[in-house]
Amino acid sequence: MLLELAGSRRILFFGGKGGVGKTTVSAATAVAMAETGKRVLLVSTDPAHNLGHLFGREIGPSPVKLAEGLDGLELDPDRTVDQHLEEVTAALRRMMPAHLGSEIDKHISLSRDAPGMQEAAMLERIAEVVELKREYDLIVFDTAPSGHTARLMALPEMMSAWTEGLIRQREKADSFSAVLQSLSRDSSVGEKAFGDEPARQDEDRNSRIRRLLNRRKQRFAGLRETIADRRQTAFVIVLAAERLPVLETIELNAQLLRAGVDVAALVVNKRLPEGLQGFLAERKAQEEIHLATLHEQLAHIPRKDLTLAAHDVLGVNALRAFAAEF
Repeated sequence: MLLELAGSRRILFFGGKGGVGKTTVSAATAVAMAETGKRVLLVSTDPAHNLGHLFGREIGPSPVKLAEGLDGLELDPDRTVDQHLEEVTAALRRMMPAHLGSEIDKHISLSRDAPGMQEAAMLERIAEVVELKREYDLIVFDTAPSGHTARLMALPEMMSAWTEGLIRQREKADSFSAVLQSLSRDSSVGEKAFGDEPARQDEDRNSRIRRLLNRRKQRFAGLRETIADRRQTAFVIVLAAERLPVLETIELNAQLLRAGVDVAALVVNKRLPEGLQGFLAERKAQEEIHLATLHEQLAHIPRKDLTLAAHDVLGVNALRAFAAEF
């Protein structure tokens, strides 16, 4: 089921509660699809950096080769915020008068720890990565735990609306500025007060601001459109057959639906095998109770159960063997 889903999409998001095996399932899917001849990019947005541990090598913010046809990268939230704020600072310094430099630095410093800054910065990077789909046949995202992922999926529409509001405010300010400049040209006092050169500088600055805002609007709108397009994007929730992961999965599905994102599949990872006795047989029976709750709420979503592996799944060969169960 998973490989069929991956074969028919350009982008796959894997989400779910922490510790259920999202990284292993997403990485195994990426390895298996790369072996079919597809060019695949595996991306981790989880600050735990489990992707590097899984492949036994350092993986950073730029794509590195993990296997034939498979590249990987890790988006570090703190580093992403730093890079995002550096870019914003540079853009503001280009657009704003030089004497406001200290105010810009103060604003950026206060923004670093503002609520939602990490998600907004990460969203920018995800949008950049999604634009790489021209270079890859498939992009697989291993996302952070559920709450973070749900907020991230809702952000494109919110950021697009926010940027649209800024553009409208900018247009109002430009219209007001044009009236003042018109008045200044009709008044000898105005000519001395405003002058032609400052007016041209204001026009250039306003033009740069509009271009920047429109680029951001187009980027967020494009990401929102891509995420909501079922023909090219799918979201998979990975969970364990335990009470809390099941309840969190039901809530995550509801949050994603509110954000306009449909869940294409459920993967129940680490299922106990059949034929057990004693304590393990009791645990197996408990799994069935929790999965009955899952079925009652989300029976309409295709589900794949994966048996608990006897050994840790580490490295390309182990991931390839794990994917055989998909």
